[in-house]
Amino acid sequence: MRLVVARCSVDYVGRLTAHLPMATRLLLVKADGSVSIHADDRAYKPLNWMSPPCWLVQQDGVWRVENKAGEQLIITIEEVLHDSQHELGIDPGLVKDGVEAHLQALLAEQIQTLGAGYTLIRREYPTPVGPVDLLCRDETGAVVAVEIKRRGEIDGVEQLTRYVNLLSRDPLLGTVTGVFAAQQIKPQARTLAEDRGIRCLVLDYDQLRGLDDTVGRLF
Repeated sequence: MRLVVARCSVDYVGRLTAHLPMATRLLLVKADGSVSIHADDRAYKPLNWMSPPCWLVQQDGVWRVENKAGEQLIITIEEVLHDSQHELGIDPGLVKDGVEAHLQALLAEQIQTLGAGYTLIRREYPTPVGPVDLLCRDETGAVVAVEIKRRGEIDGVEQLTRYVNLLSRDPLLGTVTGVFAAQQIKPQARTLAEDRGIRCLVLDYDQLRGLDDTVGRLF
């Protein structure tokens, strides 16, 4: 991971345009190729970013980050205050809480909850950026990555996006799509997921556990 603190301005050129005027910011370049620009607020959320696959070209005073769609982040650097690189190694991934771990096990056992014809390849499929909860094939044989959450939020969509982008580079897997599965999915997360071609699935925990009484209930 490379950390650069610099006075810079940032221009995004793509489906929309955006401009960040000159200010001191943190530029974060990760091993997966992603580049993000951070201010000293907003918790974890960057001001702007480019997700992989993308390419960084550095020239005197200018960084150009471009993805395969031709979108660009143009970072104009006035002054570099800090520049360091750190080897973090492979992260073991997020430790699931009891409910998420149980949801994963139940969904793996009832994989056709995802759709008719789905088959399971593996649980906790390893990648350099963390394990994919479930890796499956759909009814056509195409590979699908599934991320499971108790509450589906934007950071979960970002996590799944990284997995899908990385796995799609493997010629043995071909183009990989994603399913974001959760007991609750926030509207903003659903909008972002659908914009990225990720299908959302709301999970009924009781139904997966066989506790959904379809006879005794009114609706």
